[in-house]
Amino acid sequence: MDNNPLAKFFRQPAIYVRLPSQGRNWVTGTINYPESGELAVLPMTAIDEITYRTPDALFNGEAVTGVIQSCIPAIKDAWATPGTDLDVLLVAIRIASYGHSMDISSACPSCGEEHDFGLDLRTVIDNLKASDFSKSYEVGDLSFHFKPLNYREMTNNSLQQFEQQKTMQMLNQATEMPDADRISRMNSMMKALVEVTVKAISQSIIEIRAPGAIVTEQQHIEEFILNCDRTLFNAIRDYVIKLREDSELRPLDITCPSCTHQYQQIFTLDMANFFVAAS
Repeated sequence: MDNNPLAKFFRQPAIYVRLPSQGRNWVTGTINYPESGELAVLPMTAIDEITYRTPDALFNGEAVTGVIQSCIPAIKDAWATPGTDLDVLLVAIRIASYGHSMDISSACPSCGEEHDFGLDLRTVIDNLKASDFSKSYEVGDLSFHFKPLNYREMTNNSLQQFEQQKTMQMLNQATEMPDADRISRMNSMMKALVEVTVKAISQSIIEIRAPGAIVTEQQHIEEFILNCDRTLFNAIRDYVIKLREDSELRPLDITCPSCTHQYQQIFTLDMANFFVAAS
């Protein structure tokens, strides 16, 4: 096919962004990481915007991966995006598409007044850091080595949690069901929720080193997490949570214009309106 004479008028990179992970923890072939360390970010197309307004595509992650691959050509498989890089990519796409300013509303916990604030998303990107996954966690003779969950793992775990919680809610409302049956099914749902948590922790462990053995098989790691004592399980779980929190969005520091009270507000990327609200 002949080259389109309008190609030079196609969308161009609006910004360049550095990944907190610096390209680490990506599977070979899922990203063409440039030597400069800066990924070109294109604005969203009209199709991207429509995709992001489709609830089912948002729910199952297809909208997020589709938009990432459309706007950041260097990423070949967005499902492989490490959790440490996901927020930076989404904020960068938002900046490239709508500019770096974003309006947010916040109610002061002291006086109750609600105000609108302008947030510079460039500062959000600057404050996002990757956790140090090169460090091991030592417990007795065992050495645990970790990795961030990728977007596919995060999405699958979230979908499983949602389905279990939805089933539990339906059971709570099933007044016609005999109590014994409802309690039995709710216990099964609770067990399934715990198993999702165990799976997420196991997926965060890339290997366990023991005297005379290095275990990388996920099935063996998950079996160990299921069968270790509660003290060790809690210690590993807390370590994984800390790693995740270290690379998450920081709360916003806000001063109330009405009463000058200073407080922090949680800032999250609500996929349902993070891009839609800007239109």
